[in-house]
Amino acid sequence: MEAHYQLSDSIFEKQFIDCQLDPSIFSHEAHLRLAWINIDRYGYVQAEKNIQAQLQNFVAFVGAKDKYHVTLTVAAIKIVNHFKENSTTDNFKDFIKEHPALKNNFKDLIARHYSFDIFKSKKAQAAFLEPDLLPF
Repeated sequence: MEAHYQLSDSIFEKQFIDCQLDPSIFSHEAHLRLAWINIDRYGYVQAEKNIQAQLQNFVAFVGAKDKYHVTLTVAAIKIVNHFKENSTTDNFKDFIKEHPALKNNFKDLIARHYSFDIFKSKKAQAAFLEPDLLPF
């Protein structure tokens, strides 16, 4: 089990916002959990604003500014929101079990929307690029 599950949603979110979360537990799944928590608590529009600002702050704090990727961040929030709108669960653990592709095949989900590799695109890293294949 992922280490971030040792923290309640509230503590996980607070530690992330306060840059007190151990970066070693901020896995891909933890990123998805952060999106799920924000969408659940604040709605999609505010979640997108929150996560972008908080993630930029967090990566700067841990000395990994070069890791922040605008398109990937926004796309992930949009994808989590899509699955959350079609979910029957009220907690992240069940949500990720209900939608395992988010955890196990995330790159494939992204590839459905983009004809190019956004993971390697400097342009996509610096600014959000709308999908050229399938809109979110």
